[in-house]
Amino acid sequence: MGEAVIHEDHHDHKPTGIGRWLFSTNHKDIGTMYLVFSLIMFFIGGAMAMVIRAELFQPGLQFVDPQFYNSMTTVHALVMIFGAVMPAGVGLANWMIPMMIGAPDMAMPRMNNMSFWILPFAFTLLLSTFFMQGGAPAGGWTMYPPLVLQLGDGFPFLIFAVHFLGISSIMGAINIIATVFNMRAPGMTFMRLPLFVWTWIITAFLLIAAMPVLAGAVTMLLTDRFFGTAFFDAAGGGDPVLFQHIFWFFGHPEVYILVLPSFGIISQIIPTFARKPLFGYASMVYATASIAFLSFFVWAHHMFTVGMPLAGELFFMYATMAIAVPTGVKVFNWTATMWRGSMTFETPMLFAIGVLFMFTLGGFSGLMMGITPVDFQYHDTYFIVAHFHYVLVPGIVFGILGGVYYWLPKWTGHMYDETLGKWHFWASTISVNVLFFPMHFIGLAGMPRRIPDYSTQFTDWNMIISIGGFGFGLSQLFLVWVVIKCIRGGKKASNEVWEGAQGLEFTLPSPPPFHSFTTPPIVTNATAHS
Repeated sequence: MGEAVIHEDHHDHKPTGIGRWLFSTNHKDIGTMYLVFSLIMFFIGGAMAMVIRAELFQPGLQFVDPQFYNSMTTVHALVMIFGAVMPAGVGLANWMIPMMIGAPDMAMPRMNNMSFWILPFAFTLLLSTFFMQGGAPAGGWTMYPPLVLQLGDGFPFLIFAVHFLGISSIMGAINIIATVFNMRAPGMTFMRLPLFVWTWIITAFLLIAAMPVLAGAVTMLLTDRFFGTAFFDAAGGGDPVLFQHIFWFFGHPEVYILVLPSFGIISQIIPTFARKPLFGYASMVYATASIAFLSFFVWAHHMFTVGMPLAGELFFMYATMAIAVPTGVKVFNWTATMWRGSMTFETPMLFAIGVLFMFTLGGFSGLMMGITPVDFQYHDTYFIVAHFHYVLVPGIVFGILGGVYYWLPKWTGHMYDETLGKWHFWASTISVNVLFFPMHFIGLAGMPRRIPDYSTQFTDWNMIISIGGFGFGLSQLFLVWVVIKCIRGGKKASNEVWEGAQGLEFTLPSPPPFHSFTTPPIVTNATAHS
């Protein structure tokens, strides 16, 4: 007993100052570092998008040369995906998963620290390529050969950075799986886990399956460039389309790695503010697993124009249609959860409803692109850019923002400024639609993506898009303001932050008997509060 006490005292010695952050093994501190890092990368990636939109405000070449413009599109995507969205999701997972399953911390706290600290070094490598001979990578975020093989000295740094990012992701994923499988509180069976935890288990398995594929692809690029292999060089018997197959075998599951945690977040938010349990809990779990499984069978819908056999095109078209079904189940369940609920519209709920509407729009345009014959018209136009940005920005980033507002009182002990939060939501929502919706029009009219100049008939829409882009970028300053203000103080958050509704996700893990839903009780704010 005495030994145990001594051990505990030793454990309670906490480093202070910078040591607290550098050597932290505390899941909350590491979650905070992930989120802060993610916010910084969000603004760096956003600055690159601003360069793109400034250049496209008018036809002709205004501000940057084509090579630098291509570097902007390439690095903007890599920074946003691997630097902003993925670390934000992992940050939320680090903060919330141990608390949601009743675990004291993550299963492997030191590995947790390491998987975070790999990231700043990886992005230092990536961004340092801007100062190298030949400039930053400009082969698109997909890194297609032979384009990417013609890069200057920055090429090996790009490959090395991608390897680091993959290692970090795999370590984080192993940690999440080990934590949830081994450290759940007694009675917390798998079918009682909060949906956010479920989406992260499934995301973690996707990461472990998909990231090594990307590692293999970029290693083959590296050997093609420096070691005389010809995996992707037709002159040596290789095939550049092989790279596309390997890349998208990683790339499509990656899309769901980004989006599933956002689904998990809004599956926590909507029941809270609708004041009733999530509709169809089990079907949500199975739909999430189905999406993850099917995501490995649709990769070549990114490649309809490479000259596949007809049977291949048909297979990938039908598989793409199939993956829309579980996604539709989720949208239906979220809507059914809100149906006849006592809804209130605090900032997290606004972001969740925004995800519901705008992600669905992105999903519909995705179905359009899944129809093989018409994809020949859409391919490599701004219609594609419109589609995936509707999925990524209002679908994923809004989900993360909703999660931040939802859990901020729990993290800081203070309520955030609700008025500022709503300003942030409305400014972001209006500007994001001004930014991305007109891209459908210019895409259908034939404007190609990834070009610094364009034909004059696209000028008016491009001006509107650029104005929306700058509006969206500036709107994110509200977020910084809200977070800093909340950390520094404000109204104390109660134990039950969201008026008694917060407990729903724990007190109603298994659905009540069917007959109790025939006449749902109307829960007002007053009764919920009491």
